[in-house]
Amino acid sequence: MPSANQVPYIKKWIAEGEHIRQDFKLRIDEARKISKTISAFSNTIGGRILIGVKDNGAIGGIRPEEEFHMMQFAAHQYCKPPVHLQFQTWKVDDRFVLEVNIPENMSKPTLCEDIPQEWKAYLREHDNNIVAPAVIHDVWKIEAQARPEKFFYSPKEQQLIAELKLGTKSLSALSKHIGMKRQIAQKILAKLIRWEIVDWEVKGGIAYFSLR
Repeated sequence: MPSANQVPYIKKWIAEGEHIRQDFKLRIDEARKISKTISAFSNTIGGRILIGVKDNGAIGGIRPEEEFHMMQFAAHQYCKPPVHLQFQTWKVDDRFVLEVNIPENMSKPTLCEDIPQEWKAYLREHDNNIVAPAVIHDVWKIEAQARPEKFFYSPKEQQLIAELKLGTKSLSALSKHIGMKRQIAQKILAKLIRWEIVDWEVKGGIAYFSLR
């Protein structure tokens, strides 16, 4: 267990509040439940969890050893592949806070079993964890291929690009406006994202797509 430090950085981080790279937990009661947050950070850009901090930023304090073992168990028992966490203990006003750093997985996805026998991949949207959209799973599959998939501008690709020129749209809106089956539009979008022709972002748990 890392030793405690008395450095003002921790107060600066707490003042930032929760965001895409930071989450507060007063304590970890369920290893399976926290695996969702580990997955979300790992599949986005990484981040940290400050354990011993309330949602409003107040420091409640913890027993670092207990939280350390709970996080390690969650990262190895309920995450696939296992996530290698980094820890730092802080002492603030005679109370302990455990900083847990989750690295970004460069070979996504990181799945978690936040529900028994049901593995999912999550993403971080602002200060929330959301289920990764199916099209993003397709992007990850393409990225994992040993040989990049060739891309050709077929009429379907041209049709989808022409629709995106009109503005940002969700997968449902795209497939509806151009009369294309959702599964086909999803596969094409994944290729366009992989080839850096299309960008994506998640709002309210829904993925939206736009031309670069």
